Amino acid sequence: MKNCVSINLKKDEILIKIDENSEQREIIEALKKKITELKKLYKDEKTPIRVTGKVLKNREIDEIQNIIKSKIDVEIDFDTPKTLGLHSIKKAFAKEIAISETKFHRGSLRSGQKLETEGSLVILGDVNSGAEVIASDNIVVLGNLRGLAHAGAKGNKQAIISAGLLDTVQIRIANIVKEIDRDEEPLHKQAYVYVQDDKIIIE
Repeated sequence: MKNCVSINLKKDEILIKIDENSEQREIIEALKKKITELKKLYKDEKTPIRVTGKVLKNREIDEIQNIIKSKIDVEIDFDTPKTLGLHSIKKAFAKEIAISETKFHRGSLRSGQKLETEGSLVILGDVNSGAEVIASDNIVVLGNLRGLAHAGAKGNKQAIISAGLLDTVQIRIANIVKEIDRDEEPLHKQAYVYVQDDKIIIE
């Protein structure tokens, strides 16, 4: 593919668009060639980079991020199509557990805020570091989950946690706790968390 990576300078960000039909190998090759062109756009400014266009796996995201970061120390954000978010929610509620009441919370939770509910909980925003969400059944966070999430709080091991981006150090389902080492674990986009054989699994 000739042009699988395009770079555009927007008003307050640099947009890197990746062709959705391109292979990771082609993307990396193109990015390595274009990184010099990209670096020229930087002087003293720290304009953030947004990568869009293709649904990427965690490993691919890490690889692309490492190439850019090796040359330019700047904030990089990866877009994921909205359809994937909806797919994530459908998958979350496809689990065979007793139908429960679902509460929707619009907006993000700041540090120090705590939200508890009977049944399932859908957060239409982020759960920031220092915030806490607790539900007796499922927890779905459409944005970033950086705070503490405790699903199945009354002992329901069939409960799940789903998040647009999982970037927290600890998650709980029922009485099972998983500590996440951020240095070793990659960021999980469209994360799906459940219990199998009394262990918490992240997909």
